[in-house]
Amino acid sequence: MLELQGIAVSPGVAIGKVLILDREGYRITRSQIDSADRHNELDRLRTAIAEASKRLEQHRRDSTEKIGVDIGAIFSAHQQLLLDTTLHREWERLISDSCYSAEFAVSTVLSRYAHAFRNMGSDVMAERAGDIRDVERTLLEALGGAPLQVSGGLGQSILLSHDLTPAETAGLDRSKIIGFCTEAGGPGGHTAIVARGMELPAVVGLGSFLHRIARETTVILDGFSGRVVLQPDEAALKDYRQRMEVRAGRVKQLTEIRDLPAVTQDGTRVTLLANIEFPGEIAASLQRGAEGIGLYRTEFLYLGADTEPSEEEQTTAYREVLSQVDGLSVIMRTLDLGADKVGKFTLLEPESNPSLGLRSIRLSLRQPRMLRTQLRAMVRAACGGKLKIMFPMISTLHELRTARMLLRQVIDELAEEGHQPPQKIQVGMMVEVPAAVLMLERFVREVDFISIGTNDLIQYTMAADRSNEYVADLYAGHDPAVLRLLQTSVDVAQAAGVEISVCGEMSSNPITSLLLVGLGVRILSASPASLPQMKQALRQVRLEDCTQIAKRVFDFDTAREVDAYLKTRFAELLPEMALGV
Repeated sequence: MLELQGIAVSPGVAIGKVLILDREGYRITRSQIDSADRHNELDRLRTAIAEASKRLEQHRRDSTEKIGVDIGAIFSAHQQLLLDTTLHREWERLISDSCYSAEFAVSTVLSRYAHAFRNMGSDVMAERAGDIRDVERTLLEALGGAPLQVSGGLGQSILLSHDLTPAETAGLDRSKIIGFCTEAGGPGGHTAIVARGMELPAVVGLGSFLHRIARETTVILDGFSGRVVLQPDEAALKDYRQRMEVRAGRVKQLTEIRDLPAVTQDGTRVTLLANIEFPGEIAASLQRGAEGIGLYRTEFLYLGADTEPSEEEQTTAYREVLSQVDGLSVIMRTLDLGADKVGKFTLLEPESNPSLGLRSIRLSLRQPRMLRTQLRAMVRAACGGKLKIMFPMISTLHELRTARMLLRQVIDELAEEGHQPPQKIQVGMMVEVPAAVLMLERFVREVDFISIGTNDLIQYTMAADRSNEYVADLYAGHDPAVLRLLQTSVDVAQAAGVEISVCGEMSSNPITSLLLVGLGVRILSASPASLPQMKQALRQVRLEDCTQIAKRVFDFDTAREVDAYLKTRFAELLPEMALGV
């Protein structure tokens, strides 16, 4: 038995035989053609480009229909890359001047671009190299190359590969593929986004492991923890099968409580909201009992696009969200671009430390035209809906005041143009950096609500890049330093009478949700898939239990001690649920 640890990008557990994706057929060796055949080779290339474009367009249509328009936009971006005239000139030059085959010309040029992206020192750029490879594979197939060869696996299988492109992911047959894991990849890549949209369990970033795999190998894939077990022994199989049985048995019970409130046994009400990235996720959120949208990540409109979405495009997308929530409130976060999320159109120079650089609200205020366009679209879409606007990664009062000033200007402009903006749009801010916590007593005087983004708050508190495997042990939400910042934030907000919620990954974990409620949080915004389990947990405990947990954690010195205590206490309070967490 061999255990590997990777990055969990899409929750779920799967047990099955391996299905190995073999990319050997795409190693194009140097090949040349006779000079007399150059014109025919150019025609063959142009025909293949047209065929590849049709295939990508079909991917876009299928993905839009099955998953959502935002996923379809990824393939639109691939199509634009395929049709880039600069690439065409380079391919044709190699064919005409060097008498290379179309396959070798395509592979040579695109490999050079992919290599350049990988060597830019940015995880984001490395992920963009995967988009280039996706276009290369599509075009090589159109030139007559054999499709990717799959070896091993019968029936429902777990797909193993060095990497997996968005097109390949979206095209997976869910009746045969029950999960996948890859050597490469990260949580912000397009492949991860597609996997989450498909609700397909997935773990990426496992490092080199394919050379250890033989056909007929059994694999346990844990998309909750990022754990992958190769050739598990009977004890591991029994453990995970028991967890899966518990989860399966809970489905009916969770369905029955979907429309019930999240109320503790002694009457404390907790509001459960959903974090979404695409409008297509709203239906699933409501079906799982979401009482509104606590975080709509608007930057995903930008990430798959070659150009900045227009005001009309954004207005349409925002209206679609507001029209689907049945009158519930929606918190839209302005752009959180930069760091690990960079749109192709964004005018950003490479930074040595992008997480500490020009990202999020800093980037938006540096490009006020882009922010004004987004705010105009939000305000226009707000007519007839309950919209709240939230600014991310606020570090200083100047940033907040400048952003609010731009919003006031936009509202006045739209009123003068004949639009009817709502009389009151609630404005809030994300608390994601220690500076915001330290100055929170001043911030709460100028906002209607605050939302704690625990992912970045942990990262900046512990000075540990959440995507860096070498400091992963330091990236711990249960660290006493992080917990003290959370408690301070709750105390300040409550004293000021300002609404406070938590919308990071900590709020999507049933175990941690009890701790957060014990700290005084009454609004949790989580991934749609985690909402039923969170509600079930909260309805089976008392507020007194949560409060005791919150008091006890401050007695510990390390995150490991806190984590062990939380798991033990959860198992004592909710033994049946503990088996499935």
